[in-house]
Amino acid sequence: MSTHTAPALASAMASPRGVSRALRLLGGGLLTYGLPIATFLFLWELWSDAYGVPQLFPSPRATARTFWQIVADGTLLHDAATSMLRIVVGFLIGSAIGALLGLLIGTFRIVREMLDPYVNFLRFVSGVAWISIFIVWFGIGEISKVVLIVYTTCFGVLLNTVAGVAAVSRNKLRLAQCFGASATQIFFWVTLPSTTRYILTGMRLSMANAFLVIVAAEMVQADSGLGFAIMAARQFLAPDLIFCGMITLGVLGLLSDRMLMLASRLLFGRYYRHN
Repeated sequence: MSTHTAPALASAMASPRGVSRALRLLGGGLLTYGLPIATFLFLWELWSDAYGVPQLFPSPRATARTFWQIVADGTLLHDAATSMLRIVVGFLIGSAIGALLGLLIGTFRIVREMLDPYVNFLRFVSGVAWISIFIVWFGIGEISKVVLIVYTTCFGVLLNTVAGVAAVSRNKLRLAQCFGASATQIFFWVTLPSTTRYILTGMRLSMANAFLVIVAAEMVQADSGLGFAIMAARQFLAPDLIFCGMITLGVLGLLSDRMLMLASRLLFGRYYRHN
């Protein structure tokens, strides 16, 4: 059920005459979201049967049984929590660095001229390419993985922030100057509010990159995490465990994205009107 359907459903249930409307909304939500999921599971079952080797292409039912087993013994929860902790720490640090550098580059020409060549060089070097060297520099512990996510997150937020600064209305800046606002006041009361939604968009885009790179890092060198679990399952020829890891990544990514959007609306909703 979408974020738009839920409030409408609650409003409809507020009065007896709205019960039928609420049922229609609920039915529409089930049709919109339930039907694609049911279709996907049905096709998955057909493909599994057509492949003919359940051990190599497990069905949804077999995958579900494995999923509940590793949830019950705590394995999946431990790996998911480990990966999410690495992602959250690296993502927050990388977002802060990216936003700060983006504001500086977008606001001050001298900073832009100094950093622009390095930014446009490094952003094309994939975070995956840094895995080995980060392990050499920072070891095989948590620091190397967090630094990798910081690197991966930083550029997406940085570029969106620079775009946000460039999109600030010139009329707003002139108006603030006409009222005698200082450069600092213009930055905090005009530039930063107008750029907030660009920063949040960059964070949302960079979150997906953080999920991608942590899996690669955990596959290369880790003793826990979803990437490690997927790699271990491959070595033991257990596709059902691989599917469980992939599904968990997708669910965690979806929940993280929705939580970021919700937090953005609750904390910075007023800034979405600035431009």
